Amino acid sequence: MTVKCAGIYVIGELLMKRIKLTVAYDGTHYNGWQVQPNGITIEGMLNKAITELTGETVSVTGASRTDSGVHALGNVAVFDTHTKIPPEKLSYALNQRLPEDIVVQHSCEVPPHFHPRRCESRKTYVYKILNRTFPLPLNRHDCYFTYRKLDVGQMRRAAAYLVGTHDFKSFCSIHTQAETTVRTIYELSVEKEQDLITIRVTGSGFLYNMVRIIAGTLMQVGIGERSPEQMQEILHAKDRSAAGPTAPAHGLTMIGISFAADHSNNILENI
Repeated sequence: MTVKCAGIYVIGELLMKRIKLTVAYDGTHYNGWQVQPNGITIEGMLNKAITELTGETVSVTGASRTDSGVHALGNVAVFDTHTKIPPEKLSYALNQRLPEDIVVQHSCEVPPHFHPRRCESRKTYVYKILNRTFPLPLNRHDCYFTYRKLDVGQMRRAAAYLVGTHDFKSFCSIHTQAETTVRTIYELSVEKEQDLITIRVTGSGFLYNMVRIIAGTLMQVGIGERSPEQMQEILHAKDRSAAGPTAPAHGLTMIGISFAADHSNNILENI
């Protein structure tokens, strides 16, 4: 018998709690987030560590299914458990069982209805480009290197056309399974500090490969293969072939997610 009491599921004698994890990882050696039959994934490593810790068979639900080679500073996952370990201590216990390239930054209890992919949220990604004559070994895992000089001013002009609510069909993989390709970009900036160019984008959600295709297209603008004004034409085309290449995965990092307030259930931002 299952009943709900004060935001907690009660199953028999056990209290079932929903736990939210904020997870950082270096995606270099993983086949992305989502569990696969023939590959090591972030989700798979989390499931293994939580199962070993709690003695329960656990499968986490992630907010963003990052691709192979993509990194994160603040991806979010939830799971249900009846463990007696205090929610805020689970991060410490899990980090003892996870490899050094996956670290749980924070753990807490959330209401049982909280779902990281169904709650209204804003996600932020950065794409980093090392733009200099020769690469730097320390940046090889998290920056895309190009020796071709990029015009950051032109890239900024092009980026401005993508801010707002648009149909981003031209900027998503043909393999997307999304019901709609309309998304909202709240902010899209292109900044340069010495040899490092950072494309930072915050949106309501992103289509499959969307940020990497945006980055690849902006780089084409940066080297003069396209004009900034062509971004409008690409949007209107609603055709993947109209946009630029998909930039390599290793330059992409998910920075984090903020969740909108649900006043009826007291879910606060950034839980």
